[in-house]
Amino acid sequence: MNSTVPSGSPFTRFFKFAAKVEPGEVAAVVAGFFLFFFVLGSYFMVRPVRETIATMLGNEAVADLWLYTAIFSIAIIPVYGWLVARVSRKLLLPSIYGIVAVILVILGLAMSGGQVDHTFGKFFYVWISVLNLMLVSIFWSFLLEMFSREQTKRLFGLIAGGGTLGALVGPFTTRLVAEPLGDSGVLFLGAAGFVGAIVCQLILLNIWRPTGATAASEETKKSGVGGNPFAGITIVLKSPYLLGIALFVVLLSAANTILYFEQLRIVAETFPDRASRTEAFASIDVVVQSLTILSQVFLTGRIATKLGVRSLLIIVPTAMVLGFMALAAFNVFAVFAVVFVARRWGEYAFVRPGREMLFSSLDTESKYKAKSFIDVPVYRAADYVGGQAKTAIDALTASPTVSLVAGAVLAGGWAVTGWLLGRKHDGTKAGESAATGKTVTAAAE
Repeated sequence: MNSTVPSGSPFTRFFKFAAKVEPGEVAAVVAGFFLFFFVLGSYFMVRPVRETIATMLGNEAVADLWLYTAIFSIAIIPVYGWLVARVSRKLLLPSIYGIVAVILVILGLAMSGGQVDHTFGKFFYVWISVLNLMLVSIFWSFLLEMFSREQTKRLFGLIAGGGTLGALVGPFTTRLVAEPLGDSGVLFLGAAGFVGAIVCQLILLNIWRPTGATAASEETKKSGVGGNPFAGITIVLKSPYLLGIALFVVLLSAANTILYFEQLRIVAETFPDRASRTEAFASIDVVVQSLTILSQVFLTGRIATKLGVRSLLIIVPTAMVLGFMALAAFNVFAVFAVVFVARRWGEYAFVRPGREMLFSSLDTESKYKAKSFIDVPVYRAADYVGGQAKTAIDALTASPTVSLVAGAVLAGGWAVTGWLLGRKHDGTKAGESAATGKTVTAAAE
């Protein structure tokens, strides 16, 4: 990957200061930054609508919906695997954002009457939940193909900052327009954001040079990655390293699920009406993203470069052990808000970029197929199991203490798994795969 902008431009000076971005990398970093801005900005714009619908449906119904979310997450993987194998990234990636924009417009029209049917609300909740993980996984798969392992450590935190800026602007916009435009207007604005994502993706595809400016490189851009649509599953099952990443995701999801349902319960008890709940969720998002973007731009890359990926992976789960215990002792909104903000801030600023870096030394097929399998069905299946377990615990106990203590135990296992994975990745030589120890032949390397 190589692209140039004038060495004295403001973008060059800022990015070089923030994350040691080289002049030849600036154009790609800027395009990736704003692509992620539009993707997450649009998602977080419509997310408060999803959370509000969740409070209307209730904890038990939402826990059941996670089964359908897991099923659709599993079903979408062979479809996506088939598309990745046979359709060029040059066509596939912008088309995905276009399809999402069209569906958001259709959903917005369906909600324009003001009343939300429970069946429609359930569909909307499931679709948004699957969409979230899938879009983020697709984005990082392409960035992993575009940048080398060394570049991911320096640049991924900064690029992730684009998504965080979008995740800050998105809920802030929702807070401003939720009352005058209603939920349907929010969805229309989200659709417009995905049109912006299409433009950025096309720019990034034009910049992308898989192995240099050669005819072979251009052919790579016009072809799929090949292989079996189900290869992602078999690749993961054959690799202890990828199984470790899957376990990391399962523990992360399980701990977060417990906190998520506490969020629904405490917010529902604290804020009586629908509008105030939507504003509360949006306000939490604004605080989280404000803290996160500064960390991603100025800290993440430096921490990964100097202390290694393992440091990024253990910060949040270690803190969450303490957070769950604090909630078990003081189960009120003020404590929950601090713990929830700290968890999401740390996850977006450190854990998520670090998790993406774990894939940087893998081959192209693994970066798309194995990664999407872990990111979507494994994650959502863990969500469902965790949700059912949380519902069962709540049914058997009169207080949330038992599930919060269980969350602390899960967070401890999450921290240990992250440390082991980070140690493996940090100890792998450049040009080798952490999964196999063999030389990587992917174009990005």
